[in-house]
Amino acid sequence: MSIDYIRKTYGVPAKKGGRIEYTGRDEPALGTITGADGAHLMIRLDGARFALPHHPTWKLRYLDAESSHDH
Repeated sequence: MSIDYIRKTYGVPAKKGGRIEYTGRDEPALGTITGADGAHLMIRLDGARFALPHHPTWKLRYLDAESSHDH
C-alpha cells in the first residue's frame, strides 16, 4: 500500500516529507513521514535513528496541512 492509498482511505493529508505531531507519549513529539508500510505511515520522530510505523489517524496531527490553510 502507498501513502496515496492512506490519504484516500483514511482522509488524511499525509505526504512523504510531511511534518506531524505525535501525541501518544507523555510529551508531544514532532516527526517526519518517510513512507508507508501497509496501512501504516512510517514516521521518524525528531532525534530518533529509525522510522517506526504509526496508524494514520491515531494521535497524529498533520502540521503541513494546517499551515497550508493559513494562506
